[in-house]
Amino acid sequence: MAQPVLKIGVMGCGNIARQFVAAVASSPHVTVVACASRDMAKAQAFAADLKLPKALGSYDALLADPGVDIVYVALPNSMHCEWVVKAAKARRHILCEKPLAMRLAEAETMFTAARQHGVMLLEAYPYWFQPQTRDMLNIIHSGAIGEVRHVQATFGFNLQNGAGNIRLNADLGGGALLDAGSYAMSLIRLAIPAQPERVSAWSHRDEGLGGVPAGRGVDIGTSATLWYAGGRSAQLHCAMNVGYHRLATILGSEGVIETEFLNHTGSPGVGPSKPKSAQANQLPSMMRVRKGFANAIPFVDVHSAPGNGFAFCVEAFAKLIHEKDFAAIDRAGSASCDIAATLAAIGQSAKTGQPVQVATD
Repeated sequence: MAQPVLKIGVMGCGNIARQFVAAVASSPHVTVVACASRDMAKAQAFAADLKLPKALGSYDALLADPGVDIVYVALPNSMHCEWVVKAAKARRHILCEKPLAMRLAEAETMFTAARQHGVMLLEAYPYWFQPQTRDMLNIIHSGAIGEVRHVQATFGFNLQNGAGNIRLNADLGGGALLDAGSYAMSLIRLAIPAQPERVSAWSHRDEGLGGVPAGRGVDIGTSATLWYAGGRSAQLHCAMNVGYHRLATILGSEGVIETEFLNHTGSPGVGPSKPKSAQANQLPSMMRVRKGFANAIPFVDVHSAPGNGFAFCVEAFAKLIHEKDFAAIDRAGSASCDIAATLAAIGQSAKTGQPVQVATD
């Protein structure tokens, strides 16, 4: 049975939504048919610029459109739970931007709604679907580096002009932890497929970054240590006042993996020229492996197929829907719930200055 072309409606018309639409335009399995904003003029401009057939002036109108199979939720973090639940009740499959939820209870509510209405919900970490991530997991699962005992993951960038940026708005779920830290936490969850028992964290709070008045309670940088059963551990760092980087080190009992875990990757030799779109001319990512105990053993580079993470993500989601693979969705959902619970515990620990047990329900 041929895989049908699924129709996507985009909820939100910000920069991430724009990148997503551009990236999936050439997919043979999905097509973006509509966008929605609470500002009709904004939706119309977005649709015209990206040559979408329909612009809608409310999110409810998008959910009422019978021509939409999948809703891509690209709204501020604080709005994810409300609109994912509404999309599930409208019996639309949902691809939701990261972080899926602000806390574990929200994530569980969202997945419960999806199950009750027979639809699929997937958190959209583009790098999760990169061939490089598949190759990294194959190395780990093969036992080539032994048992994973410690992970260090860090992601940061320099938000030089914060005026009007939702990353500096606590009411909308802003801050380094939910924005960049969710990526680092998701990488840790891949390498250690379990929930930590407790965390200890510290944050540097908003002090007027980018000319925005301080006092909103947004973290500009957060560092955390995570402790797992069996003596395993992890360290996370995220920041919005540093040079752009995405780096992770996975320490096994018999080897080491180092990786950049980029969302979008290019072929070796491609330079940082100014692209026509955010998807063109991506730099190649890095991953290298050392197998063995001796410090004289050299690292070996691992080369994976390049491509756009949004495109890989939507292709994978369309395939899961076509094959009705709810088991795979449940596995991804379990990871998303662990990530939500751990991020909430890190945030609580950073505020109180005390170690926090990670919630289990």
